This record gives sequence, structure tokens and C-alpha cells, in this order.
Amino acid sequence: MNRITAIRRLSDEVYRMEIEAPDVARERKAGQFVIVQTDLEWGERIPLTIADADPSKGTIALIFQTVGASTHRLAAKAVGDAVAVLGPLGNPTRVWKVGTAVCVGGGIGAAPLHPIAQALKAAGNRLVTIIGARTKSLLVMEDEMRAIADELIVVTDDGSYGRKALVTEPLKELCSLPEKPGIVVAIGPAIMMKFCAETTRPFGVKTIVSLNTIMIDGTGMCGGCRVSVGGETKFVCVDGPEFDGHLVDFDGMMRRLRAYRDQEDAAHEKCHLELKLAELEAGRGSTR
Repeated sequence: MNRITAIRRLSDEVYRMEIEAPDVARERKAGQFVIVQTDLEWGERIPLTIADADPSKGTIALIFQTVGASTHRLAAKAVGDAVAVLGPLGNPTRVWKVGTAVCVGGGIGAAPLHPIAQALKAAGNRLVTIIGARTKSLLVMEDEMRAIADELIVVTDDGSYGRKALVTEPLKELCSLPEKPGIVVAIGPAIMMKFCAETTRPFGVKTIVSLNTIMIDGTGMCGGCRVSVGGETKFVCVDGPEFDGHLVDFDGMMRRLRAYRDQEDAAHEKCHLELKLAELEAGRGSTR
């Protein structure tokens, strides 16, 4: 088991957690992920991309959104509590000098995008980063991205912060320049990655996406994370998580992701209400 050393709430449903995992912190590379289990007997195994690592402290940082029962249980953990961590898993990002690299993060996708952006910048590329969310409160990693990017573009769907636009709008503008990007890396909701790939396709810009499908073991044995890429069945955990966005069957992937949507929504609502009730009870206790 791995001890939690820090946890911070970034927004209403987004958390940043640091966990002691010396081997993972030392060996991880950009683009890799871990499997986290909150309870060894009953806990669901959830894949979370490593947002950052500190080999000197022996810790890794995970940023996650509470979308179901397991992520709510993870968010309810406290410093000193333990969780099980398996990794690093998946293939690292292939990084090389391309000229201009554009990294596009949608919502919580900006977290796993950060180490990839760091690696592309370190390889000598000019780095342009686009991060977007539905509204200002859901934006993450702005300061971290601004610190490494040559140009940072922030967009929100509702215009509450930055430019009112979808991430695909500035992406299309960048691809339309005389010197178009050498590579685009997009991470976020499946529908966002699909439309990023469709935006870059007419320009012939190589586009990499990092898929976060349903996983159980993370070692290619269960087949739960299978996805069609270029007409071939691939397993995200061992063949990915990164693939050519122009070859991914996003529609098929999204159908599989929706298979347990009703159960996930019900669990999310139940856990969200329990959390609010606990906060109310804690508030009453502090005034007694």
C-alpha cells in the first residue's frame, strides 16, 4: 500500500493528490499512468495518468475528477491514509524535435498533458498550449502550463475566462498558419479528442491522443479497454494509451464508455449528496 502525503481540492469536483511511490516516481516517463485501488478487497481499479513526480521525495501527483463512487472514495481519503498503486503502466510518449508542438487539454485532460508538454519543450520544440473547460472553475494546470509554454491559449465554453471558444477554434487557426505545427497532442473527453483529430485531419498534421477507457487489470489480460485503431483491435493499457487520433474509432469507443453511464451517474449523485451532508454535519459541529 502507498501512503497519501498531500491532497488539495482544486475545484468543486477536481482534486490533486500526492502519493508515496518511490519506484514509480523514479521510473515513470511522460504519458504513462498508474492503476489506483482505494480498497484492496472491494475497491474498483481506476487508471489515472501521472501528472507529475518528484523522485527526490519519492512521490507522484495525480489529478482526478469525482465522476463515480471510486473517485469519490479517493477524494474522501486523508493525508496518511493508504491506497494501492500499480505502475508505471502504458507506453511513454514518443518525443522528438518537430519545430512547433501544440498541446491541447480539455478539462481534467490538462493534468496528464502537463508532463508530455514538458517533454516536448525539453526536446527543443516551440510549445503552444491550449487549455479549455466549460467554465473558469473547471480549468486546471494554468500556472504550470504558462510556466513552460511559449504561448498559452485559454478558452472557456461560457466565456467566463479567457477566450469564449472551444479548443478546436484556436487549434484550427494554428494549423492554418504558413508554418503549421509539427505535432498536436490532445487529451480530454473522448468527444473533444475526436473533434481535435477532425480539425487537424484536413491539414495533415500528425495528431496524438491519449485514451482513458474502462480498465480492470491494466496489463492487457481482461480486454476491457479494447478500442479499434485503424481497423485493428488494440488494448489501451498495453498498446497505448497514446494512438494516432486520425485512426481511432471514437464512436465505437464512446459507445463502450456509455455502457455503465447510468450506474456511474447514480453512484456520482449518491456520493455527492453524502459528501455535502458530511460537510454540513461538520459545519454544525464546529458551531456547537
